[in-house]
Amino acid sequence: MNRALRAAAMGALLLSPVVLSACSAGQVTQTNTQEQNFGGQTDFGPLALRALELPYPTGGIYPSGSEARLLGAVVSTADTEDTLVGISGEAFEDVEVVVPDAEEPAEGAPAGISLPVPADGTLYFSNGQGPAVTLVGLSEELSVGDYVDVTFSFSESGDVTVPVPVGVSQRDLPRGEAFDFHPEEEEDQQGGGSAP
Repeated sequence: MNRALRAAAMGALLLSPVVLSACSAGQVTQTNTQEQNFGGQTDFGPLALRALELPYPTGGIYPSGSEARLLGAVVSTADTEDTLVGISGEAFEDVEVVVPDAEEPAEGAPAGISLPVPADGTLYFSNGQGPAVTLVGLSEELSVGDYVDVTFSFSESGDVTVPVPVGVSQRDLPRGEAFDFHPEEEEDQQGGGSAP
């Protein structure tokens, strides 16, 4: 190994601890105080929002102006009950909530959202379990890979915004014809190639 190469290698080895230690400088990291917020889930005080998604749409696309069911769960580790009092976002016009076996609100009474999150328990939004929550009047077309920012408002815990993804299909979808990466080889085999 020549001298210049050896000197460069030694310099890189000597400087690497300095560079790496700069990444963790300080007593408190910046990410230490940030709440976890991934697509479809977040931790928010004593609440954890999990498995949030809009199910795979018929034909693979939610057209603009259509509606989409919101699936997921709110898990509480709190000692006292909380209440989900609002669901909002810029990507849809309104929210429709249907609670199984719920009484109709009295005439003239406000029909706001009021879904209890039990202490040390779970509130589900799903098919057949818990209230049915639907985002009405989507502002743009959505397909797999797209997200909708949804803000959840709780009476005790406050507001949190979560990016909710459009889910993938739960069944096998028909596939198109496979792409041929080597069409020239096929032509050579069919034509027998060039004469020797």
